[in-house]
This record gives sequence, structure tokens and C-alpha cells, in this order.
Amino acid sequence: MDFANTPSFFRSGPKPGTRLFLCALASIALLVGDSRYGLMEQARDGMSLVLYPLQRVVNMPLGIVRHVGDYFTVQADLKSENEQLRTRQLEMSARLARLETVERELAELRNLNTIKAGRSDAAQLAEILYTGRDPFSYKIIIDKGADANLQAGQPVVDARGLLGQITRVQPLTAEVTLIIDKNQMVPVMIARTGERAILYGYGGGVEIRYLPLHADVREGDSIVTSGIDGLYQEGTPVARVSKVERNAGAAFSRITTEPLAGVQQTRYVLVLQQKGQTPPRPAEPVVPVKKTKGKKPADSE
Repeated sequence: MDFANTPSFFRSGPKPGTRLFLCALASIALLVGDSRYGLMEQARDGMSLVLYPLQRVVNMPLGIVRHVGDYFTVQADLKSENEQLRTRQLEMSARLARLETVERELAELRNLNTIKAGRSDAAQLAEILYTGRDPFSYKIIIDKGADANLQAGQPVVDARGLLGQITRVQPLTAEVTLIIDKNQMVPVMIARTGERAILYGYGGGVEIRYLPLHADVREGDSIVTSGIDGLYQEGTPVARVSKVERNAGAAFSRITTEPLAGVQQTRYVLVLQQKGQTPPRPAEPVVPVKKTKGKKPADSE
């Protein structure tokens, strides 16, 4: 077949101006028909359905880049937010610990003020400064001393019971030996029966010794001061019986007790007057004497 002699479409068709006019006329007809009657709606839907996979393939790299960027951005934001929340949690935990400490101290002060208000003697409120330096003795130092008229031998209590007694007084501070010290002894009695005994400290705790086997003592009994000495007033809570052992081959019962006072936890204490001790009288105000002008009075013969 000779293609060289075949007439070309562009050489044998209508003129270019005619073709342009026909194309413009067809375009206008399609625009009007589509806008008025929706002729191209189905064709448009079909074309969008056919071209949808191609659009997905073309947009996939851009979507992958966007998702990767969003992932790292979200991770950075989450890490920063996590650090902020962790820091805030630590701050709130510290605040909560301080608040609990303040609430406990406030409760101690309220209880001590209630005890002080119910007493007729000159009980004095004091704060514990620090514990003794000797690890084998149980002593504390309070912020009151000779300046507050404290004396050696005065009982010291907290909101729950007997804590110890003052053993040394200095100008601005005083030393308190706790009842759990191995050299401390307290005359006590069983509150339920009135049975008298001696409470001994053994370095970290207290116990009742030399009580006969037939003594009426039970677990949970409250132990209070007996008041038979010249130091502690009667009825001050001291300890509670935690265990009673009676061995037939022993001469005395073995009674384990727990101190009621917070010997290692309390911060504020109340210093009481000794039994039979009168509170110090306040100093009477000095009335100034006015000097009179004039002659001196004559000496009596």
C-alpha cells in the first residue's frame, strides 16, 4: 500500500477556521447541556472512578511523607507532655508530703493545747530540735531551758502519752530522756485493775518486769502512771500491753508493752510540772517611787 499518495486528514478536511468554529460550538453545547440537563454527570462519575487508582498512586508519596512527619511531631509532643506531667507529679507529691506533715503537726499542736488548757499547772509547749548524739541512748533536745524556768525531773508528754522526763537543763535548751532508754524507770499501774508495777526501758522499747504470775494482766490493758513517786502525776497514759507470757517455771510474768507516745515521730511536746511542784509566781510589777522636791525630812531622834 502506498502511504505517500494517501491524502492526509489535515490536508483534506474542513478548513481550520471551520474546525475551530465546530469545536467551539460543540463545547458550548456540552457546557449548556451539562449545566441545564446534567448530560456529563454519568461520564464524570465514570471518569472519576477510572482515575481514582491513579490519583491514589500519585498522592501516595506525598501522603507517606505527611504521615511520617506527623508521627515524629506527635512523638515529640507526647514526649514533651510526658516530661511536663512527670515533673508536675513530682512537684505535687512534694507538696502533698509537706501538706501531710503540716496537718500532722497542726493536729499535734491542737491536742497539746487541749491538754494544756485542761490543766491547772504551768505546762509549757516546746519543740524538739534534734535527737541526742549518742546512738546507744534515747534522748531529745527541746527549745526550752532555764529561760522558761524548766527543771530537771519534769515530765514531758505528747498528745498520746508520757514521752520521758527532763534530765538536763541548759540556758536555752533542755535534754529529755525518753522512757524507752535503758536507764529509765516509771512507776505505773494497770488502769483496769490498779495493779502497781515498774515500767523499764530497754533501749528501743518498754516492758513490765517482776510482776507475779497471778497478776491480773491482759493483752490490750492500758498502763498509766501510778503517782506513788514524787515525779509523775497519777493517770498519765504510758503504754499498752501487747503480749503476756506466763511460764510455770518462772517466778514472774513476762509482759511486753508498747509505748503510747510517739517516741520517734512527734515534733511538739508538753513539759508538765512535777507532782507537788507549785508553778512559779509571776514577778510583781515594781511601782516607781516619786521623789518630792523640798527639804529632806528630819532624822528621828
